[in-house]
Amino acid sequence: MKLIRRRRLVTSLVLGFAACSLAFVTGCSPDKPKFNAIDVTGANYAKSFALKDHTGQERKLTDFKGKVVVVFFGYTQCPDVCPTTMTELVEVKRLLGANGDKLQAVFITVDPARDTAELLNAYVTNFDPDFVALIPTPEQLAEVAKEFKIYYKKVDGKTPTSYTMEHSAGSYIFDGQGQVRLFSRYGSGAQAMAQDIAVLLKP
Repeated sequence: MKLIRRRRLVTSLVLGFAACSLAFVTGCSPDKPKFNAIDVTGANYAKSFALKDHTGQERKLTDFKGKVVVVFFGYTQCPDVCPTTMTELVEVKRLLGANGDKLQAVFITVDPARDTAELLNAYVTNFDPDFVALIPTPEQLAEVAKEFKIYYKKVDGKTPTSYTMEHSAGSYIFDGQGQVRLFSRYGSGAQAMAQDIAVLLKP
């Protein structure tokens, strides 16, 4: 009986010490940032890409180190989601004020068959001259869509060239070190995204 009591006492002391240690660590650790978007920090997807932009230059996330990068998938003939998102990104940049130049918008087309470099150049620079458009090959598109867990599908139209593209509407947000941090749902608004990016830009 004495041995059992002794073991119980030792177990209680160990558990008590562990609980106190955890409370100490939790109390000393900095508060986790609160975001409007979905926090995906540490995700093992949406890691990077290596795709040509609308000028023919290959781009990677590391090219934008020091900036918060917002990656969005779409296509130039998209009637609603894409222009709305691009317009919101322009507003986000405005809301960031002096930090606006630390935002990098990256548009990846899901319609490389129709979205030529010339067309994409005109499209993205119409919103902001610093925005970048990337043009994957069909094979690269399949790979990057899998890596970013986004959906896209061709929907036939009345003619071979009048098809539309169904696609995921959210945006991925990366911090200045190129790490994926947030997933922003479509329709969240420029104000909410600007607040999140301002948090990521804090030293």
